[in-house]
Amino acid sequence: MFDFTGRHVLVTGGSSGIGAVIASAFMEAGARVIITGTREAVEPQLIPAGAEYHSLRLEDRDSVHGLANSLGKLDILVNNAGGTSMPEDFDAAIDANLKGVHALTSACMPLLEQSDHEGGAAVVMIASMMAIFGNSMFPGYSAAKAGMLLLTKSLAQQWGGKGVRINALAPGPVRTRMTERYADDPVYGPATAQRMALGRWGEPKDIAGPALFLASPAAAFITGECLVVSGGYMIAEA
Repeated sequence: MFDFTGRHVLVTGGSSGIGAVIASAFMEAGARVIITGTREAVEPQLIPAGAEYHSLRLEDRDSVHGLANSLGKLDILVNNAGGTSMPEDFDAAIDANLKGVHALTSACMPLLEQSDHEGGAAVVMIASMMAIFGNSMFPGYSAAKAGMLLLTKSLAQQWGGKGVRINALAPGPVRTRMTERYADDPVYGPATAQRMALGRWGEPKDIAGPALFLASPAAAFITGECLVVSGGYMIAEA
C-alpha cells in the first residue's frame, strides 16, 4: 500500500509489540529501519529481520543524543518507546513517556529538516487512549501521554515551516506483552472487547497501517493531529 524505498526510519521500542510490527511494515515497504530497545544487545532472531538495533534509554539524555548523533540521515521518526510499571513511579513515567520523547525528537530535528521525503519528513507519536481520559492505575502514564498530544501540536507548529510533519496515534486496547494480562483476564478482557464497536481487542498490526499512512505522502497535508485507533472503544455510549 505504501512505498518507502530508500527512506531512513527510526522506530523506538521496536524490538517487540507495536513497535516491532511497525518496523517490519516499514521494511516491507522498502525502508531502511533502525529500532531501539533498552537492552545493550539482542539476538538477531529476536528483532525484525533486517532491522539495525541500537540500545536506548529515553531517561538517559546522553543515550538520546548519542543515538541522534549516530544516525547520519533520517526521514521518519516513530516515537513508540515507553511504558510504566506496577506500582507506578510517577516521575519515571513522565520522564520516559514525555520528557525523553521531547529530547529525542528535538535531537533528531536537524536531520528531519534535511529530509527530501515527499510530503515532508514525518514524526509519528504513539500516544494512548489514556491520553484522552484518566486512568486511576497509571496516572503518570496517562498524564505523560496527554502531554504528548499537546507536544505534538506544539512541535507541529514549530517545525511545519521547515518541512516536518508531526502527528500522533492513540491506540485503544491492543494485545501486547504489556497488556496481555488484561486482555487474557476472564472478566476484563471480554468486557473490554464488548465495549468496542468491532468487538475485539486490537493487534499490533492494526496500528502499523495508520502509522505508515501518517508518515506517507498521502498524509502530506496533515500535521498536529491525533488519530484514534481504538476499534470503536472511544465511541461507546457508556
